Amino acid sequence: MAFRGSNLHESMHSLGMRHAAVHESRVHHARAHGLRHAAPSESVAHEEHGYEGSGLASVYSDGHTASGEHMNPGAMTAAHRTLPFGTMVTVVNNRNGRSVTVRINDRGPFVRGRVIDLSPAAAREIGVDGLAPVSLIVGRGA
Repeated sequence: MAFRGSNLHESMHSLGMRHAAVHESRVHHARAHGLRHAAPSESVAHEEHGYEGSGLASVYSDGHTASGEHMNPGAMTAAHRTLPFGTMVTVVNNRNGRSVTVRINDRGPFVRGRVIDLSPAAAREIGVDGLAPVSLIVGRGA
């Protein structure tokens, strides 16, 4: 099968493939070549057991978490879409350089461009009020 242009994504769209099918084909391609698939706003560290990402952090305070814990606004916790519950993540506010280490206990955020939802206490610790650009470090740096 020949693809028009050099961009596989454009070629699939020109063949009428929907977004979900395009996404699935990217994941399949990445796995076939031993690569880890990452969201567009995330970068992958090449360190063993390491992960780095960047994007926007937001603040949340829902009553329940996906892990089954009750949301404690005073705890140093956060929500991430894919990291396992219990993972410790260092979050660095790129505006002021302040950092905090949080434990992942929930899923989210589910808004494009956002990489982590912080508990109110964790957000206060690094000076986040609403949204802020952050970097995430998991593994050796956390």
